[in-house]
Amino acid sequence: MSSLLITRLRQGYRTMPYPAGPPPAMPERFTGRPAIQAGACRADCRMCEEVCPAGAIQRAGGAVQIDMGRCIFCAKCRDACPAHAIAFTAEHRLAARRRPDLLVAGGAPFARNENHGAIRKIFGRSLKLRQVSAGGCNACEADTNVLNTLAWDLGRFGIQFVAAPRHADGLLITGPVTQNMALALRKTYDAVPSPKIVIAVGACAIAGGPYAGHPEVRNGAEALLPVDLYIPGCPPHPLTILDGLLWLLGRLPATRRPVS
Repeated sequence: MSSLLITRLRQGYRTMPYPAGPPPAMPERFTGRPAIQAGACRADCRMCEEVCPAGAIQRAGGAVQIDMGRCIFCAKCRDACPAHAIAFTAEHRLAARRRPDLLVAGGAPFARNENHGAIRKIFGRSLKLRQVSAGGCNACEADTNVLNTLAWDLGRFGIQFVAAPRHADGLLITGPVTQNMALALRKTYDAVPSPKIVIAVGACAIAGGPYAGHPEVRNGAEALLPVDLYIPGCPPHPLTILDGLLWLLGRLPATRRPVS
């Protein structure tokens, strides 16, 4: 017993200081929020659209937009662009409350609405989530599970995953919602007491991901349920997921919030 105590004292404090302190360093190859250089794209060029495997690139009035809800962050568009107009930054903050807010256009500043109203009032101090893998490949599920490890310690924020929907305040959904999982997802949602929230994590849960358009998927959770928070990525980094959850609950310090 004494040796265990001595070892624990030598280890010191293991939980990361974020969000009170700086976020952990991101991997060198991390591809975060995309950025588009305004006015750099040629109107007759379609290279980025042609190479995008997820159909995440669209044009509005001739200008290129990237839909982070569909994007799988493969960066093929960046590599194919002859004008070098597309880049992927190290910005991990990707979550949005509204689906249109996931569209990134040229020259658009990073901003998101801070008005979370009743969600912060009801769930800000304690949030219990039932995680549903609705046909996912287990990548988003794995990065979500990372938040329960020692360094991240999701429970210190009052956020926990529970085994039964009856004990939950909402659902955290991953996967494109396959036809085989549609009824189970709906029943799980109905079993969660009101008021409740729904969080879609990953490109599959938001818009179907690489499976979008397949007859055996519903192209994301929104086809069945109202979604309160979208967390893009394929899969999202654990820091992106944590940022989205804390932002939704109004738990981020002012220094961690983008100016809207």
